[in-house]
This record gives sequence, C-alpha cells and structure tokens, in this order.
Amino acid sequence: MSVLVGIDIGGTFTDIVALSEETGKLAVTKVPSTPGAFSEGFFEGLDKILKTCHESPGDVKRLVHGTTVATNAILEKKGAKIGILTTKGFRDVLIIGRGTRNELYNVHFDSETPDFLCPRERIMEIRERVDAEGNVIEPLNEEDVIKAADFLIKEKKVESIAVCYLFSFFNRENEERTRDIIKERYPDIRVSISSQINPRFREYERIVVTAFDAYIGPVMDRYITELTTHLSELGVKNNLQLMQSRGGVTSASMCAARPVLTLLSGPAAGVIGAKQIALQTGRKNILTLDLGGTSNDVSVILDGETKLFTDGKISTYPCRQAMMDISTIGTGGGSIAWVDAGGWLRVGPQSAGSSPGPACYGKGGTEPTYTDASLVMGYLRPDYFAGGEVALDPELSCQAIEEKIAGPLHMDIYRAASAIHKIMHNHMADQVRLVTVKKGYDPRNFSVVASGGAGPIAACSLLRLLDFREVIVPPTPGVMAALGLLSADIEHEEVVTYSARTDRVDYKHLKEAVRNGERLCEKSRSSVGIAREHMNIVYSAEMRYVGQSYELEVPFPEAAGELDAGAMEILQERFHQKHEHVYKHAFRNLPIEFTAIRILFSQKPMPVPKTEKMREGEWAVPVGKRNAYFDECPGWTECDVFDRSELVASQVIIGPAIVEQADTTTLIYPDQKAIVDKWGNLIVTMMKL
Repeated sequence: MSVLVGIDIGGTFTDIVALSEETGKLAVTKVPSTPGAFSEGFFEGLDKILKTCHESPGDVKRLVHGTTVATNAILEKKGAKIGILTTKGFRDVLIIGRGTRNELYNVHFDSETPDFLCPRERIMEIRERVDAEGNVIEPLNEEDVIKAADFLIKEKKVESIAVCYLFSFFNRENEERTRDIIKERYPDIRVSISSQINPRFREYERIVVTAFDAYIGPVMDRYITELTTHLSELGVKNNLQLMQSRGGVTSASMCAARPVLTLLSGPAAGVIGAKQIALQTGRKNILTLDLGGTSNDVSVILDGETKLFTDGKISTYPCRQAMMDISTIGTGGGSIAWVDAGGWLRVGPQSAGSSPGPACYGKGGTEPTYTDASLVMGYLRPDYFAGGEVALDPELSCQAIEEKIAGPLHMDIYRAASAIHKIMHNHMADQVRLVTVKKGYDPRNFSVVASGGAGPIAACSLLRLLDFREVIVPPTPGVMAALGLLSADIEHEEVVTYSARTDRVDYKHLKEAVRNGERLCEKSRSSVGIAREHMNIVYSAEMRYVGQSYELEVPFPEAAGELDAGAMEILQERFHQKHEHVYKHAFRNLPIEFTAIRILFSQKPMPVPKTEKMREGEWAVPVGKRNAYFDECPGWTECDVFDRSELVASQVIIGPAIVEQADTTTLIYPDQKAIVDKWGNLIVTMMKL
C-alpha cells in the first residue's frame, strides 16, 4: 500500500490529508498548530494521519507541505542578521526605495522600504562595474570583497549576505565570483546573489527580493533540515516537496536554495484546491474564500485560470516573485471581538490563535472570538469541533461575550454574538468587493468555493450580502489547502532579462535568451522532481509599450523555438489584447518592447489524485435537531442537523439546517437551500420567493 500526504500549517490548526493510491480513499485530520516550533505540529499530524490510514512512514509515496515559516519570519521581523554587498556608489538603494507612497496624507505612516532587513552600517560598497550591455568595465576588486566579508561576519556577526551588483542580470560573473570568495573563507555563511534570485532590471526591487532571500534563508534552512532529517529517521523514503507562491510545488532542496519561492505557500495551496473543484464541476468563474483561524484569503479564478502576479508583495514591501493574486486580511475563527474607547464593537485583526485560542477552548483564553459567537448561537456542536479533537465549553464563551461585549454595550448575549458575526462578515464582504468590484468584476457572476474551518459558515452569510451565484462547499472544505497540495503541478521557472523593441528584434539574440532560460531550467529539472518524459514547457514574455512603467506577461506562440516575424505579430497582438483586458484600452499605434523572457517547466503530479463520484440512494434523514439563533427569525429556530457523510447525490436540504463533518460545519440560513451534486459538493443558493 502507498499513500500521498499533504500537510498545511495554518495559524490555528495544521491540516493533514492522506490519499490511498490504490483505493482512492481520502483520510483527513487536524491537529493544533505549534507556533514557534511548527515542525512539532507537522510530525504530530503525520503520525496521526498514518495511524488513521493504518500505514507506516515507509508507505508514504509523496509528501507535500505548505508552510508560512518564511512569511512569518518577515511579518514578525524574526529573520537572520544579514549584510549586503553592492556596487560602489549604490549603497543607499535599499534605504531610498521609490519616490511613490501609498498613503500620501498619512503623516504617521510606517516606512514602505524594508529597512529592518539591513541597516546602512551593514551595507558595503564593492568596486566593480558592468555596463548596460553586460560588459565588465571595472573588474571585481576581490580585496574589497574579502574586507567586507571579514567585517560583516567577524565584527557584525551576520548569518547571511546578499549580493546585488549593477546590471548583474546581463552578466553574472562578478556576483558569482563574489559568492565563491565568501564561501571559500566562510563555508557556513549563506550567500544570496541577485543574478540567481531575481535577474531582472529595476535596482530597488532586485535588491529587496535578494535581501529577503538572505533574511529568511537561514530560518528556512533550519526548518527544512529539521523536517528532512526527522523524515529520514522515521523511514519516509521519498523527498519532501513544498508549495511555491505561484501555485506549483518544488523540492525542499530548491526551497532551501531560494526560500523566497515559499512566501505565499499556504494560501496558494487553498486556491489550487478550489481550482480543482472548478475544473471538476465545469465552472469558469470562481471566487475562493478560505477562512481559517487567523486570516481570510480570497482569490479570483477567471475562465478556469488562476491569476498570477510577477511583481508580488509581502506586506507593503515589493517581493518580485511570481505569486498568486491573493487578498489576505486578519479575519478568522480566532478573531477577537472588542469594544473600543468610543463604545463601538470591533472584530479583529487580533487573533487568539491556537494558544490560548478562543475562550471556549478552555486553555486560558478570556477574549470572545468569532468561534465563541458561533458556539453561543448554536451553530457548532461542542463535542464535535475539529472531529471531536477539541472540546468546546459554551459556558466559557457566554462568560467572555457577556463580560467583554454584551455587558459594556447593554445588549443580550445572543444579539452580541450575532453582532460579532455581522461585523466580521461585512469585513469579508468589503474584502471581496476589493478583488471584484474594484477590478471591474461583478460578484453576482461568480460561484464561491468555501473552504477553511470557518469558511462554510461565513460564506453562506456572504451569499446573502453579495448575491453570489452560489456557494460551493467541497466534501472536505476544512482541509482544502492540504488537498490542494496533492493536486498542484510540479513547477520550476527561470527568468532571463531580454530588452528589445518588437519591431527591431534580433531573432538570433531572442532565441539565445530563450535557450539560456531553458538551460537554467534544465539544470534544476531533475532536482525539483520533473521527469523529462512527462514535462511540459511554457514560454512567455514580459512586454510593455515603450516608456511604460510596468509590464504584462504574454504567452509565446506554441512553437517557441520557431520565433520569426509571424510569431512576433502574434505576440504583439496578444499584448494589445491583454492590455485592453487589464486596462480597458490599447495603443495599437505605439511600439512594444520586451523586458524579460520567462520559461516554465512543469509536470502533473504523479499519480494524479482522483475524486470518486457521490453515491446515490435514499435521502439521508437528519441525525438530530438543534436550536440556532438567527436575527431575521424571532427567538430561536429549530434546525435539522445532518451528518455530511450520510448525504447522497441529488439530495436537497432546505434551510435553516446545519451540516456537520469532522473538518468543518456548514450553516444553511433560513432563506437558503442546498443540493448535493454528483461529486459530493454542497451547492447552496438563495430560495426565490
């Protein structure tokens, strides 16, 4: 027997799924996350899921992991102590940043440059120079490198060094020699070079992402080493894979070499899981809503395709890596409700997390949370939360809401709990409007895939607020990200700077740039787990109108190796069309230029996870009834309670109703109904009066 295992670490729970390769049977479970020592939750979850499946570590054929270790290191500013080497005369690039500011009229704004990465005293100038065509006009001064390395390592005690020289994306020679000099003298010091991490123009963005790589590198090294060492000791024979920010998985060794690839590792997996639901059900326009314990992640899938940024961000800082377009806010099941100085009820962004957790966990938490409100209103079953792994105490929830919310606001406890829900749901509705209405999309044209432990409760409320087409609750929504890990393609991408106008292109130089990218991908292909016989290659170009500030990614014609005038016409037309789609206009009389070539090697997961169709038969009857509180209904309302595992294809459930399962609870409001489709998804819609 063999199993495929996905492990996704969230702020509150670590979600684990195991799929039997032979039978296709899926097992799911959760364990509390262990902040500060996330590997403990990882191995506790692995042990638990293997026992559930009656398998041993040696039976694990594939193990994929989604992690927030790199993201947390940046957001909490707990990365390594780093130094930076840069071309003489460019010491202040990181500090100056860009002249633009997101908050022009906020006199108290925080710096939008990540100056916490490296103070000026640890940024050293090196005499060397490459011109804008890649010619070395001043050789690397190796003595400068030795003196700078000695100063940073011996006196400043840095753990990692970032190297970012001018125009190194055209010629890597000086950066690579700098790395070799440092490694010869200090083999244990990590060195990140910009020509490997982000070989693209724009000096500020390039130095930031290289510094981020150096900053989180030692943290990720320790984490990955700890995981791989213990997995080997347990007898897991196959290499660990990690989710990348772009939505594909790669080897742990590649993530150790380029940790910036993992900055949106966890949220990206949830979007991939939702995309599989979209493909399976034939829906083209999907809004993913992943509401966990500490955050809510929203992303748009248009025409069956996820949206990628090639210029991503982490917090307010540029992090120029390919990332999924995901909106995240500090709203989740553990979001704390509080009354501000003006007497207004607020919810979040503070979270109770997993320790101490919501008041109802009984672990010492005293602050009321969204989960406490759900419990007080009867939506959750106290002895079946997280499949019975966490026993909830309604009395503690009532006490917390009474003392902190209901009492100060002079309202009864149930109205206070309902108000907590309403405020958080409206925060989420505003978030959805930002990724839809603000970008020209009508929410009414989207189906929502609800995932995360708290998603199926909140999504059905948003269905009423935003009038979505429907809400889709997958068979295992609480572990959607973990399941998405097993569905994601294995991917490796390289970027090659290439600058030329499309009407003046030298096809020999263009083809050479493409071949350079292919060679770089081929160099890493085997180590990331891509087999040549199963490999797919996608070519694209970053293009813009001449003089424009930002680029758009445009796919090459199918035969990228046959680039000629005809292919160039196709590329230009594709750029005009994409510009019109994104910005609602195109300038067909203006010249276009290339800025970079992107090459992506990918492979479908082997084996590809499959979902069995839902069984048919007589409709399941409720396993019980429970009173629940709804503002729109006077008093308490009796709800039918269903066991998700007993539902059959085509079954209809009329709200108000509660559907329970090990990883989540779905709340169907009084004016809604749900239908079970042939894949086992709950399709929730509003009942038309």
